[in-house]
Amino acid sequence: MRDKPGPARNRASTPHGGAVVSQDTPRGSMTESFESALSARVAAMADACTRCGKCVEVCPVTGPGGVNAEPSAVIAGIIDILRTGDGPEASRKWANACVLSGECIKACDYGVNPRFLLGMARVAMARRRDEPGEQRRQGVEGFRKVAREVTHISQMQLGDALLARLGQKGNPQPGTPPDFVFYTGCNVLKTPHIALLALDVMDALGVTYQVLGGPGDIATSGRLAESTMDKLARSKSGQVVSWCPSCHVQFTETTLPTIERTRGARPFEMTPFMLFLRGNLDRLRPLLARRLDMRVALHRHPGIKGVVEAAEDILRAVPGVELIDLRQPAVGLMSNYFRALPAYRRELQRNELDAAERAGVDALAAVYHADHRELCAHERDYPFRIVNVLEIVGQSMGLHHDDDFKRLKLIQDVDAIAADCQDLIAQHGLDMTATRAAIQAMLDEQPLPLRSGGGSTSSTGPSSPTPLAPPR
Repeated sequence: MRDKPGPARNRASTPHGGAVVSQDTPRGSMTESFESALSARVAAMADACTRCGKCVEVCPVTGPGGVNAEPSAVIAGIIDILRTGDGPEASRKWANACVLSGECIKACDYGVNPRFLLGMARVAMARRRDEPGEQRRQGVEGFRKVAREVTHISQMQLGDALLARLGQKGNPQPGTPPDFVFYTGCNVLKTPHIALLALDVMDALGVTYQVLGGPGDIATSGRLAESTMDKLARSKSGQVVSWCPSCHVQFTETTLPTIERTRGARPFEMTPFMLFLRGNLDRLRPLLARRLDMRVALHRHPGIKGVVEAAEDILRAVPGVELIDLRQPAVGLMSNYFRALPAYRRELQRNELDAAERAGVDALAAVYHADHRELCAHERDYPFRIVNVLEIVGQSMGLHHDDDFKRLKLIQDVDAIAADCQDLIAQHGLDMTATRAAIQAMLDEQPLPLRSGGGSTSSTGPSSPTPLAPPR
């Protein structure tokens, strides 16, 4: 999304604790660093904001977040935070409660991206709260924890060949540029069956791609190593197809516009996978050969414009699928963005699961991996499957990968899960202490507790494919 800021002041205080570069600094100036360019973008956008408050009025989490103030005062407070690191309580609450729904972007008539400003306000508050050294320490520890969990959970499910296919265990540069780069992000590798199905679908469509992503590409504050940026730019089309919505927002709203300012051009453009797939629906439709007579409800998050609608169009293209509207709120970018609103997250998930049960659906289908991780174990307690959209697409195309993440999570016991995966743990030389911690983190990612008395599912052998619906 390109910024369209209005006239800006020459200098302003920024979340980075000092004056930004002059707004007269030419775009593409070699003297402008990423940090100074980002600060200048923040200042220009803050100046373009009229403080009308429409972004606050349409936000779906002001109520759950306890934001009790006039909308115009709330957004004015956000501008104060951007310039000083501090502001009114209601504004601080709004920044911390943001779940990246994106409704604020649609409401602004002046080309301002309030979602971006809220993210920068959180950065400013963190800088005011913690010393730079402590911020770096916390950031490094957080990224290392994510990397460990992704590495262990993915390697507990896959051998070297499939890990290599997903860009892990070595990822050689192709001899000729592919049609595009497929950027997985990091956490989808915890649910590798989803990423593998995406690759299978692209293979069936006959497009060429290089897979990038994984724990090694985790970056802070929207920055990636220059070498990674160059790899992402190596395709015939100059396009990167993204899977992870948080990576997509980070790239398109922070990284790429800032790099455009420092270089004078963007190295590539980014398209979410669901939009890419809908753009190829005419080519995909003939491949959806198997009829699946099933009633499907879509778990919806509207944070990236058009993704929910694209997923609905793709599901409707599957022969036999009846899409059921549960008439539940669609809020946020992914479920895991509700960390600051735990009660609201539990309420949304409980209401949706109960509505799906009342509607008599055969499957509740999520688009994103984080939602699948949080919801899948509830399959134990409800009379319908919990799947990813690509599992339905894949079955109609004759494609399948076992959902070992769900199978393992349903075991609900650290020791039993470790025993189930002992061969792969040994094969990859995983540290047992770190592995157990990753398993516990997997089980702890359960915002809405499972129903009591449901019993546990255990398995000591390989999972067997269970069709979503009988193919016809």
